Amino acid sequence: MIQETIVTTQNNKGETHIAPMGIHIAGDEFIILPFRPSITLDNILTTKTAVINYTDDVRIFAGCVTGRSDWPLKKAKKIDGHFLADTLAHCEVKLSHVNDDPVRPKLFCQAVHQVNHAAFKGYNRAQFSVLEAAILLTRVNRLAPAKIHTELEYLHIGFNKTAGHREREAWSWITQAIEQKLREK
Repeated sequence: MIQETIVTTQNNKGETHIAPMGIHIAGDEFIILPFRPSITLDNILTTKTAVINYTDDVRIFAGCVTGRSDWPLKKAKKIDGHFLADTLAHCEVKLSHVNDDPVRPKLFCQAVHQVNHAAFKGYNRAQFSVLEAAILLTRVNRLAPAKIHTELEYLHIGFNKTAGHREREAWSWITQAIEQKLREK
């Protein structure tokens, strides 16, 4: 199973990096698969730790892929690191082993501390649309512009029916960034 999360890591200077990432769950293991090059990869290999954050605030996903990464943080309890202040839950993990790969290594992690902060009430269609649009933004250089526009048009149908203020803000960040990247292509 893959869960869409926000991963927070820190470098050896104590600086926190925030990145959206699909985390693979296999039994009691969390598998993080960052593409090279990756600050998340470098940080986990250096510190052997990370925090997996579960949030329904899609602005954080959109913000991370559009250069807005200044989100409030709190100190982790069992590892050196931080979790998102407004997260619904977080899981502090330690790296147990690595299956190295020149493109996308697999980082196998074990939970050392988990906390539920608030109930997850599910994503509405607008939140889902923002998540999918954020993924599209990360793939602009690998997809044809027509494919991107077709996907955005479809996602916008559900988005329009259920979006609130947060979702509209996130959608505008992503669609502006996609159009900018397409112009630069």
